[in-house]
Amino acid sequence: MATEFGWWNKDPEEGKYQVVAEVHGGNVSWTRKGGHHNPWLTHTPSDADWDRLLEEASRRVPRRLLSPKQFAEIKALCDRRES
Repeated sequence: MATEFGWWNKDPEEGKYQVVAEVHGGNVSWTRKGGHHNPWLTHTPSDADWDRLLEEASRRVPRRLLSPKQFAEIKALCDRRES
């Protein structure tokens, strides 16, 4: 089962856009959408996006929306991209 995380980013050049990170089977797929009538596009995550993914995941653990095991997998994915 995939776990989906989403938030909005603001960029002076590209404007406001929605970012969605979907974690499934040890992989993360990143997409973005700039407006209501625009299609979803592949997103290349920045370091800030990876940090935000980890932050969003850590918020879900105390509310039991995400198990500690799932959080550990997401943290490992974030650590793996740095090395």
